[in-house]
Amino acid sequence: MAEATVELTDINLAGDDHVVPFQVEGMDVRGRAVQLGPLLNTILGRHDYPAPVARLLAEAIVLTALIGTSLKFDGRFTVQTKGDGPVDLLVADFSSPESMRAYARFDQEALDVAISEGRTSPPELLGDGYLAFTIDQGQGMQPYQGIVPLDGSSLEEIAGVYFRQSEQIPTKVRLGVAELLDRDEDGKPRHNWRAGGVLAQFLPPAPERMRQPDLHGGDGDERDEEHVNDDSWAEARMMVETVDTDELTDPQVAIERLLFRLFHERGVRIYEPQGVLDRCSCSRDKIKGVLDGFTAEEIEASQEDGQIAVTCEFCSTTYRYDPSEFTAA
Repeated sequence: MAEATVELTDINLAGDDHVVPFQVEGMDVRGRAVQLGPLLNTILGRHDYPAPVARLLAEAIVLTALIGTSLKFDGRFTVQTKGDGPVDLLVADFSSPESMRAYARFDQEALDVAISEGRTSPPELLGDGYLAFTIDQGQGMQPYQGIVPLDGSSLEEIAGVYFRQSEQIPTKVRLGVAELLDRDEDGKPRHNWRAGGVLAQFLPPAPERMRQPDLHGGDGDERDEEHVNDDSWAEARMMVETVDTDELTDPQVAIERLLFRLFHERGVRIYEPQGVLDRCSCSRDKIKGVLDGFTAEEIEASQEDGQIAVTCEFCSTTYRYDPSEFTAA
């Protein structure tokens, strides 16, 4: 069955929190684009992260949405960074078909020092470490994990390295995050987080078109999308690079309009959007299952005021248990 397409002139645009697949047939390019609003506000507001941390996690959420919604099976896609910087952990987790959750861990003291010294770029906050992309197809299937180093590049650049090394697909990613200020109904200042992203991939019918030109000895043999010797991909990559944060996050510029601006001369086609929801996979029963594996000593040590309380790091929901649930014979 052919995929349903949507004309750019349709009135019903995807809107926020919907990933829009697209294809540019004249350039052999496929991709996905998204603008996140309410979902992002909910996740970031739940934890009240400092702005530099919120921006980093927002980028990870956008990247996860762009890649995770491409899953063709019931499974989970996770983006995780682990480094030695002030923000030592980012986790964004997408469960098909539409559930997203995320959280960040950071050292407040180290973050305060970094902010005071103006060291708030993503590489400076993350430090040295790795970025892992994990695909879990469910019970009975071996998870697949691709790992790339945090080498001082941005998350969008590292994502391109992942696709080049693991999928051998030339890929260009653009991510943008903005904090918009306005006033509520009482006239009090408030802020709203918005983010957006575009992921474009070069998928020509002839694989040899993805080959890079010959390089002299010493230049290495890794595929680099910057050097793929194809005019169509060079043009597409340049177009994606022109997208700025204002365009990706502007609530007045629908993502379909942005795609049209980029690719209309080459004939862009969009497909049915896929919604993304703030939905955690935690539950009382799941956490109880973990606690069931604790020893009597661990159960004793976990008690406070006669209860065991466990708070989900993703959604901040607290589950409370009576110790007798785990110590009864």
